[in-house]
Amino acid sequence: MHTKREEQHSAEQHAGEEQAGEEHAAGRRGASRYRTRRYGRRPATALAALSLAGALALAGCSAGSDGKTAADAGAPRQQEAAGQGPAAAPAAPGAPAPSSDKNRSADPVRTQIIRTATLSMETADAQKATAGARAAAENAGGYVGNESTKRGADGVMTSTVTLRVPGDRFDAVLGAMEGSGKLLDRKVEAQDVTQKVADIDSRVRTQQASVARVREMMEKASGLADVVTLESELSKRQSDLESLLAQQTALKDQTSLGTITLTFSEPAKAREKAPEKEPGFLDALFGGWYVFGTLIKFLLMALAASSPFLLAGAVLLVVFRQVRKWRPAKEKPDAVRVRRVPAQTGPLWPAPPVSPSSASPSAASPAPSPAAPANPPEGDVRD
Repeated sequence: MHTKREEQHSAEQHAGEEQAGEEHAAGRRGASRYRTRRYGRRPATALAALSLAGALALAGCSAGSDGKTAADAGAPRQQEAAGQGPAAAPAAPGAPAPSSDKNRSADPVRTQIIRTATLSMETADAQKATAGARAAAENAGGYVGNESTKRGADGVMTSTVTLRVPGDRFDAVLGAMEGSGKLLDRKVEAQDVTQKVADIDSRVRTQQASVARVREMMEKASGLADVVTLESELSKRQSDLESLLAQQTALKDQTSLGTITLTFSEPAKAREKAPEKEPGFLDALFGGWYVFGTLIKFLLMALAASSPFLLAGAVLLVVFRQVRKWRPAKEKPDAVRVRRVPAQTGPLWPAPPVSPSSASPSAASPAPSPAAPANPPEGDVRD
């Protein structure tokens, strides 16, 4: 009996406390409404702007993280969808069993390869070979990207054509082109861009989801400042999305169609040798003038080359003469003394003796001696 009264008293006390709490909460709500009416809606606007900024920041973070975790999240999602995940719910009673197709793993990612080839061929007719390459590309389901033809100064024609053919017909077209002439150069390349294609696709999906979230925020925004901020963010994300879509389109074009660049050139023509002409009078005259002019030219060149040496020699000669003039003159030798000797009146040499045996009667009288010159010339005698 006593226990029942205590329980009833406790229930009444608890009910009183709940009623007092409700009255206190009602009073607080009334005071809050009064403050809102008194101070206006500025705090509410500021709070909304802060909430919007936080939402945009979270959206940006989620956009960046979605691209990184897209590949990691693929496997758990497939496991959960197949009923193999740790959080997979047990099948409901009476529900049909999952089909075997759902339990199978996802198909492997298709390998994306960019294939390019460059061939240089020598052919007798470059225009005909170019037409054949164009027909081969069109028959394979491709098209001609670029084409140029030019003729050189020696009359040799060269043609360059770029073919875009589907990947499954790339080898067939390449083999057909190799047999269209004499192969001079061949280069084939294959670039695996599977990872790059998967990354671009993931970023495109993430950016599309980000743009959709910003548009949803714009529909719910009420203030002018919020709308302006969201429009700026939407424009930026839309621009990023368009850039990613352009990259995706370019990669798709490069992987779906291979590129073959062909260069056809004609062989060089042999030049005919002109018959030699015998030289005539005019040829000899012109040849002589040419030799004369060449000789004068070489002489002038030799003179110009030796002019520094000639100039240096002239300077040295002038200096030598000046130095010789400055030296003192030597004394002259004494004059030779000349003495005049008087002329002799007799003979200069005695007459030879005469032997008596050789004398003749006619020689009784002495023979006259040769007369000496009366006045011999006077001569100068040097001491």
